[in-house]
Amino acid sequence: MEVRALCIRLLMTVLILLCAHAQKVDAVSLHIVPNKSQFFEYESVNFYCEEPSHGDVLYKMTEEAKQCNKTSGKTTVTTTGSKCTIHSLYARDSGEYWCGTAGGKRSNNIYINVTAGSVILEIAAVPVMEGEAVTLRCRNKIPSSSIAADFYKYGRHIGSSSRGNLTINRVSKSDDGLYKCKISGGGESPESWLSVSAPCLTDINPTTNLDGCKEKCHYADSTPWIIATILLSTLVVVVGLYLIGK
Repeated sequence: MEVRALCIRLLMTVLILLCAHAQKVDAVSLHIVPNKSQFFEYESVNFYCEEPSHGDVLYKMTEEAKQCNKTSGKTTVTTTGSKCTIHSLYARDSGEYWCGTAGGKRSNNIYINVTAGSVILEIAAVPVMEGEAVTLRCRNKIPSSSIAADFYKYGRHIGSSSRGNLTINRVSKSDDGLYKCKISGGGESPESWLSVSAPCLTDINPTTNLDGCKEKCHYADSTPWIIATILLSTLVVVVGLYLIGK
């Protein structure tokens, strides 16, 4: 009876691991290019929806329930899923975007802020990985010889730069928060949220070099199979010893 109970526990563990891995593989992911959450009006943006089964993909915005699908003429299908391009952004396009499938699967949310103002803060729209170096860029819509900028988190001054850039070396969860910037004589950007996540658990900009992360994630993705193989091998040995001892 003890051997039978052990075998059942091992089999249940294997099934749970494989099911969890299958759910992860089937996840829908939304990416944005360029990877920033603030835009000037009339700029363009691309959304990429990665859906493993390459099924029908819908893009929606919570406000006004906008859709970007094949019938709107804004979507082109790629080998990795679907791409939605908004060629000329307006302030009314600000909001939360996500994509989903006809089968009901839904991606992560991405929020963008489109401003008619003169200053934006270029900050990642998707979570960045802990340990990365992250650069915040303060941009003036009107080209100017003076790009000196001040940076703020939750309204508290955190740094200044004569070049308009502020780099946070090795970000951590404590760097989560609302950021904005000001350019002297140029104006102030809206606030945007910087999110920090554990390595390889973040959304990824498809235009960046991902070799390092792919290598790390390869081992992470293969872990359930390694554990399942060990457990199944153990199960075979236990059953074999049990039969030999009978």
